[in-house]
Amino acid sequence: MKKIMLCAISNISSGNCGEDCKFCTQSVKNDAVVDTYKQKDIAQIVKEAKIAKANHALGFCLVTSGVGLNDNKVEFVCAAAHAVQKAEPNLMLIGCNGIAKKEQLKELKKAGVFSYNHNLETSREFYKNICDSHTWDDRFATNLYAKEVGLELCCGGIHGLGESEEDRISFLSSLKELNPFSSPINFFISHPALPIKQPKLDADTAFKIIKETKTALPNTRVMIAGGREAVLGDRQYEIFEYGAEAIVIGDYLTQKGEIASKDIKRLEDMGFEFLDMCH
Repeated sequence: MKKIMLCAISNISSGNCGEDCKFCTQSVKNDAVVDTYKQKDIAQIVKEAKIAKANHALGFCLVTSGVGLNDNKVEFVCAAAHAVQKAEPNLMLIGCNGIAKKEQLKELKKAGVFSYNHNLETSREFYKNICDSHTWDDRFATNLYAKEVGLELCCGGIHGLGESEEDRISFLSSLKELNPFSSPINFFISHPALPIKQPKLDADTAFKIIKETKTALPNTRVMIAGGREAVLGDRQYEIFEYGAEAIVIGDYLTQKGEIASKDIKRLEDMGFEFLDMCH
């Protein structure tokens, strides 16, 4: 029986980000209309965790907007982690909270966070074209810190931002250096408020990216995340033929995803079982 990992996202603080990432609707610089709130109610986070578990998710990602962690965010993420663990102890908690210091990441680990998600997004060379307010090296350092404190690493990026084939090769080389536990692949989808104006990748290019990622990262669980539905359409379940072993189920940060029940039925019809433990 083939096995696949499902992950769900909880956007526990949304919008009002002062960074200038040109691919992100949560940046105040981009004037996109999205839900904004400083902290989601803990009871709502737990409710979403229960839904995720009912939908066969193993990973549950606690995402905060903004450049990174501070003392208040560490406290909030840890409180959310404790509450989710109490309600659904078998969920694998993932922190996605931006640039972080080692001591902050240690606190998340003590609170029960299993993995830290901080994407490199693209190559070191291309990053300056999509963000000026912090550096690619800041991101890389956070990933190293996460590994140093004993967190598993979830690190990937976004394709279709206007990067070259050489950028994709450089990006994969950096991911190989980090050797993450899991690596999410996102496909950029244009938004009227965003300064990046790029057409959607075609499905064959997307499949090529998935295959090349799995070839470069043979021991990493390759996860298909944002843009799956829009870029691949009716072909989205072909991703497993090219090396994908995980998907994000349900909604994304500010965009709707595939209806979870549709994904689950299709995957079961394809003969998949859903992972319920980390290793």
